[in-house]
Amino acid sequence: MNKLRDKVWEAIRPERLRANLLEMVDIYSPFGKEEDIQLYLEEQLKGTGLKVVRQEVEEERYNLIVTMGSGTPDFFLTGHVDTIPAWDLESFGARREGDTIFGLGSADMKGGCAAMVEAFRALAEALPEEQRPSVGLLLVVGEEETGDGSATFLTQYKPSWVVIGEPTGLAVCLDHYGYLEANFVTRGRQIHSSLPELGHNAVESMLKVLLHLGRSPLFARGQSEIVYSIREMVSSRAGFVVPDRCESWIDLHLSPEVKPIRVESEIRALAATAEQHIQDLDLEMNFGFASPGYKLGSDSALVRNLAKLYPHLGLNMRFDTFRSHSDGNLFYEAGVKPLLLGPGELEVAHTPDEQISFSQVLEAARIYAALCLQRDL
Repeated sequence: MNKLRDKVWEAIRPERLRANLLEMVDIYSPFGKEEDIQLYLEEQLKGTGLKVVRQEVEEERYNLIVTMGSGTPDFFLTGHVDTIPAWDLESFGARREGDTIFGLGSADMKGGCAAMVEAFRALAEALPEEQRPSVGLLLVVGEEETGDGSATFLTQYKPSWVVIGEPTGLAVCLDHYGYLEANFVTRGRQIHSSLPELGHNAVESMLKVLLHLGRSPLFARGQSEIVYSIREMVSSRAGFVVPDRCESWIDLHLSPEVKPIRVESEIRALAATAEQHIQDLDLEMNFGFASPGYKLGSDSALVRNLAKLYPHLGLNMRFDTFRSHSDGNLFYEAGVKPLLLGPGELEVAHTPDEQISFSQVLEAARIYAALCLQRDL
């Protein structure tokens, strides 16, 4: 097995990998507009002679499913090709400085996708057809919004394991946070801004509601099982008047043991007490997307294989918990075991300074290729 692995590693071409990653980052692919990058990747992968299938999600949006070996794969490398919308359409593309590649999606998660594609190309080039493992590569759309790409895949496939290339800094994430989205609306009464005492300011009500919630131990940073972020706040706009409407969205990331329904219930109970402190409060609450977290446990052949593999690469294997939302939650709910492991750091994802170390992308390609060769996953 080691000789086979070394043969595949020799087929991994760093310059090709770097060029493909730079091209991928240059292709703008926000949610809903992923076709251009899928066309690019489809062309790259079809050149290997491997089976590449489009799985339609909706018109002009499709997953790419790549397979090798015999039978239906029970193990898939998985990555999403979509990004958040660009902060600046003039400067979202790739920029290289030494080992670092900057650009929208470089860490989340075009770096991981590029490494997976290179791993599959190396497997196809190094091994004759009869020696190729029965494994799959899944490149999905839609992760940044609805998860519709992975949801569509799961209607037809139920592998035992997927390795998702989210940015973990090459840490092995067996535990994954859950997620709950909260939406609050406060309403007031408009009046000219010079006479605020005659109106009711919906923004002031919203701020008081958020401060009231923030005093609860439920939201104590560093002590609670909940990581929360007030993502957005908007009010009605009509010049020089007291606003009569304010809306806020809050992201709630929940440690693996915490159920979203429990958090929703506790927030509703807290908000109900706000009326005692905020005069004439008119508050509406809605809870949208919710997904529980999970803990996989470390007793598996996949983890044992990784523990043997990392020293060969000169890496120290470390475990971590993935704190954001990902398609991993969808796979777990469907009965598939999702391990998250990819290049890049989560803290730079979705920021104007998003970046990734190419050295990590190259190491990820070697890890992915070696995992594909393990037949006891």
